[in-house]
Amino acid sequence: MKAIKIYVAGMVQGVGFRPFIRRIAYLAGVHGYVKNLGGGEVEIHVEADDQRIAKFLKLLHEKKPPPARIDKLEVQETEPIGFNDFEIVKSGRARVLASEIPQDLAMCDDCLREILDPSSRWYRYPFNSCAWCGPRYSMIYMPPYDRENTAMTDFPLCHDCRTEYEDLWNERRYHAQGISCPRCGPRLTLLNKKLEKIDTDDPLSTTAKLIDSGKIVAVKGIGGYHIACLATDDEVILELRRRKKRPRKPFALMALNLETAKKIVEVPKEIEELLTGYLKPIVLLPKKEGSPVSDFVAPSLRNLGVMLAYTPLHYLLLQETRDKFLIMTSGNVHGDPMVSDDSRINDLAKIVDYILTHNRKIAHRIDDSVVRPTHGGTVILRFGRGYAPRIIKLKHKLTRHVIAYGAELETAGAIGFDDKIILGPYSGDTDNPRVLREHELTLNFLAKCYGLDQKEFVVAADLHPGYQSKAAAEKFSSKRGCELCLIQHHFAHMASVMAETGHDPSEPAVGIMMDGVGYGLDGAIWGGEVIVWDGNNFRRNGFIEYSIMPGGDLAALKPARMLASILSKFMDGSEIMEFYKRRGLLKGLKHGERELQV
Repeated sequence: MKAIKIYVAGMVQGVGFRPFIRRIAYLAGVHGYVKNLGGGEVEIHVEADDQRIAKFLKLLHEKKPPPARIDKLEVQETEPIGFNDFEIVKSGRARVLASEIPQDLAMCDDCLREILDPSSRWYRYPFNSCAWCGPRYSMIYMPPYDRENTAMTDFPLCHDCRTEYEDLWNERRYHAQGISCPRCGPRLTLLNKKLEKIDTDDPLSTTAKLIDSGKIVAVKGIGGYHIACLATDDEVILELRRRKKRPRKPFALMALNLETAKKIVEVPKEIEELLTGYLKPIVLLPKKEGSPVSDFVAPSLRNLGVMLAYTPLHYLLLQETRDKFLIMTSGNVHGDPMVSDDSRINDLAKIVDYILTHNRKIAHRIDDSVVRPTHGGTVILRFGRGYAPRIIKLKHKLTRHVIAYGAELETAGAIGFDDKIILGPYSGDTDNPRVLREHELTLNFLAKCYGLDQKEFVVAADLHPGYQSKAAAEKFSSKRGCELCLIQHHFAHMASVMAETGHDPSEPAVGIMMDGVGYGLDGAIWGGEVIVWDGNNFRRNGFIEYSIMPGGDLAALKPARMLASILSKFMDGSEIMEFYKRRGLLKGLKHGERELQV
């Protein structure tokens, strides 16, 4: 008889990993226990003879759950304790290895089959989930990922669900923390814009009919509210743009399934898995010729952002609509983060006609991820649902814990410790106080998840003196007595590329950073640099010629202003005016000719 302890890191929480371990323990004939450790990793204690332990390790690698991923596995010999069974024990809090906080997973095919099967007790149930799928990060209050630590703690299991939860050989529901059914789980409610409850026996069907009639409806998902409406009706879309104060920015679409998506966009064979997999991001794809999607969904753009229904709620809603696809854009007031707290649905009521909500709380707001397929792979444009939080492994160990506040526009925060960086989800523009507040809450959550003492942090922030993220980092640093480290914007871009590509920081590197705006070490606005890393420091070796930025940072948001600045170097005012008129560029200036003259 011998004993080993196994520490597994990777995507091993929120995917039915502990139940899987118990099942293969019985199959291999070993005794011991498995438990989650705070921070995400799993600890396994196994007692048996060499042959049975070898069989257990073989099954561990060959039969793991579909969404699971093992990045690191450590095996240590230990003393036998004398277990006569194999148990799942209550999760611990000690941090041994860094693993991933469980990410939200799209509905699996088995759960889809159940909600479409009239004989199933989950038939048309909008919150069906199992060990392989469903919300994770968006509903977890604090690791470890146990039901009592999630928003599902408000929904005690009924007898049938409890029976399945405790059935070791129920592969999909044994110890699946998010399971429920119509008897014991969350429920839908349909409200009008006065927040009065609509009397209906079927909120989903009623909502689908309202949308088909041209109404604009807020829909509560897993990470926040979307705003849904027809994507084929010009008048409805223009009304949505007016209400959201979003004149041209493209709207995302959600399609029922791959077949529906192929009717509106070109879907190459190699992209199908990206659309249909466990993550289901918004994918930017060419609009199909003859597509029924209105030109006002993405004005003047060749691509549309399309995702497939990733929850039972979305699938059942789309199934009953006329087109089987809808605009499904972030539910927010212009400039604010997506609404995820029900106390703020008054904000949505100013935009929408109806609100389809439910009584499961959202622990963490998270936006849909946005990706762009390229010949070299997939570029993540917005790091959100399914992708975040994410661990980036470094080639070296950090000497200090780091909390990084990011920049200002479309930012995300991160923490770093040991040889890991934990990248948080997309926050948004931190010049908005609500976005900044949620940004800080996310950073604090990540730090607590990994048991890091905030007083030990080095606080990293952008060098720009006007950024609210920098001001927040300074406040954090001052309050806790932490060291503050200010980073030049484009140096930070290069460092992030080095980290993501696994570059050894002791080796030199050259980078070309073609970002538009970054506050420079000389106090000027930089943009377009050749940067050299010598193994110890960054230096700028070349750059695009400086230009005046009319209106400061506003020029970065209004390219027509920057163009005027550049043209002024070799054209006089009348020539610039003629140039703008001839090319229809005055529409890029809010005040037209008067703004250009200034």
